[in-house]
Amino acid sequence: MDVLLQQIINGLVMGSMYALVALGYTMVYGIINLINFAHGEVLMVAALTSWTVIGIMKEALPGAPGWVVLIIALLIACVVAAVLNFTIEKIAYRPLRNSPKLAPLITAIGMSILLQTLAMIIWKPNYKAYPTLLSNEPIDIAGAVISPTQVMILGVTAVSLAVLMWLVNATKLGRAMRATAENPRVASLMGVKPDMVISATFIIGAVLAAIAGVMYASNYGTAQHAMGFLPGLKAFTAAVFGGIGNLGGAVVGGILLGLIESIGAGYIGELTGGVLGSHYSDIFAFIVLIIVLTLRPSGLMGERVADRA
Repeated sequence: MDVLLQQIINGLVMGSMYALVALGYTMVYGIINLINFAHGEVLMVAALTSWTVIGIMKEALPGAPGWVVLIIALLIACVVAAVLNFTIEKIAYRPLRNSPKLAPLITAIGMSILLQTLAMIIWKPNYKAYPTLLSNEPIDIAGAVISPTQVMILGVTAVSLAVLMWLVNATKLGRAMRATAENPRVASLMGVKPDMVISATFIIGAVLAAIAGVMYASNYGTAQHAMGFLPGLKAFTAAVFGGIGNLGGAVVGGILLGLIESIGAGYIGELTGGVLGSHYSDIFAFIVLIIVLTLRPSGLMGERVADRA
């Protein structure tokens, strides 16, 4: 039972990060029917930016509390990611908005490769040890353990998701996003500016990806130029799993995917004496994707147009 509880905790931590990134995918798709395959690289840039900021702050303010350093690094990473995603949308995607769907898709893949290459040039290709800024002392929960960093990840994710749901469902911008998702031309006749709404969607998605990137690097203690590829791919899987275009579906898909991956890998590790678990954890995401697309192509929660943002 303690093994199951431990894997559930690990799965919730992973799933919450997948959910944050999946929301960026599903919001953009809900607005302009585009899969932004450069979204994982936005996560990577944010993580590396926060790593740089933490290094600078440790030299400039050696006595600063770790949580203060982490918050400042996270805020700066969010700003950098927002500016980056805004620029990507304006330069790479907006000119192709009325083109055949294959053109922006290829552009998104090209932008992903470009960002990885630029990050490799700026930050070098070697792995970087991400500093531990919070306490290392584990918290015991009925035989399972959770670190303060993981508690922070769950808390920050819950707050981020609550703020996003409030933003989409209870604000003027959220109504404009839903209207643009329904019909951009009719929304523009009602005074909504679709270009502004689309840019805002990319910025919000980038902030969520930046939060996930900093949390991901903090949890695993490393950062490098290719770190965004696999989380981005799994988050896309989570968005499809839950029903792409649906905000609630992205959250459910991300958390379920994290749980399936963690529990599956944990029990395979137990059965094989710890030899195979971690090596085979990644296959569960794609096994789930194949099963879901075969049995329910629209995802677990389908696509409810009224919730698209």
